[in-house]
Amino acid sequence: MTYHSGSRAVQDRVGVRDLADHVGRAVGPGIRPVAAAFLELQPMLVVGAAAPESGTPPEREAAPAGGGGVWASLLTGEPGFVRATGARRISVVGGLPAGDPLTGALATPGTAVGTIALDPRTRRRLRLNGRVRPTPRGFAVEADQVFGNCPKYLQQRQTYETVTGRAPGVPRCGRELTPSQREFVEAADTFFLATVHAHGADASHRGGNPGFVRVEAPGELSWPDYPGNSMFLTLGNLTADPRAGLLFLDWTSGAVLQLTGTARTEFAPDGERTVRFTLAEAVETPAASPLRWSAPAYSPANP
Repeated sequence: MTYHSGSRAVQDRVGVRDLADHVGRAVGPGIRPVAAAFLELQPMLVVGAAAPESGTPPEREAAPAGGGGVWASLLTGEPGFVRATGARRISVVGGLPAGDPLTGALATPGTAVGTIALDPRTRRRLRLNGRVRPTPRGFAVEADQVFGNCPKYLQQRQTYETVTGRAPGVPRCGRELTPSQREFVEAADTFFLATVHAHGADASHRGGNPGFVRVEAPGELSWPDYPGNSMFLTLGNLTADPRAGLLFLDWTSGAVLQLTGTARTEFAPDGERTVRFTLAEAVETPAASPLRWSAPAYSPANP
C-alpha cells in the first residue's frame, strides 16, 4: 500500500513507519471470496464522502454549511443488497434516505468514497475505498483499497430485527447539538468516521464504553484515539484535510445523527492522542434505519 504524506507524518511522529509498511501489505484492490461472502450477509453499509459543493436535495431543510462538507451515511437493506460483482467491484441496490447529504455524491460518477461493512454479531468489519459509478438500481464502487480490521473496540450485538412499514422521519438540521443530541452522543458506544484526502476517501469505526465521546460544548466533541493497526489512515487524512463526518446510530430506535465539520489531533507527551471535532452542521433523522439490534456486550479491548 502507498501512504500519502498525511499518514506518513503521523506514522513517523508515533514511530511506527516500519509496522505500517508491514500491515499495509495486506491492503489491495481485490475482493477475496471470504470478503465477498461476508458482504452478502450484511444488512447495513456505511459510506463516507465529501458532498458536492452545490446542489441540495429539495427534501433538506437547510444546505450544508459552506458546501463540500464530509459526511458519513447509513444504507440498509435485506442481506445481499451489497454484493461483490467483480474482482474489485461492489454493487449496492437502493439508495440513501430522502434528504441525505450524500445523495448527490453517490449520483456523481467518479466520487471518491470510503465504505465499511460492520457485523456486530461476529465483531468483524471490512473496509473498501474507491470510486462511485451510478447504476440503474443504485450504485457501484470500483475498489482501490480493500482490507479487514481486527475486532478491537467493536461491541457485540447478537441479533437484529427489521421494522417494516415505517418511513424515516423528516431530517432536522442545526448548527449546534441540542440537549437530547448531546445525550445521544455521550451514551454512544460506537460511531463511524468519514475522512478524505486529495485522491480518496475513507470510512472507519470508533468504539468504546459509553462516555468515550465527550461533548465539550454544543459545537465541540472529543474522543481518545485508541491504539489500532498503526496505518493511521484516518488521522493521516485529517492531517492532510481536516474535514470530517461523524455518524451516530441509535441501535434500538433506528435514529441516526450525522455531523459534519473539522477535526484535529492532539498528541500528549505521554503518547496519548485526542481528536477534537468542531461541528459545522448536524442532521438528525428519526427511524432512519429499520434495524433494531439487541443490547451490546462491550468489547474486552475497551479501556
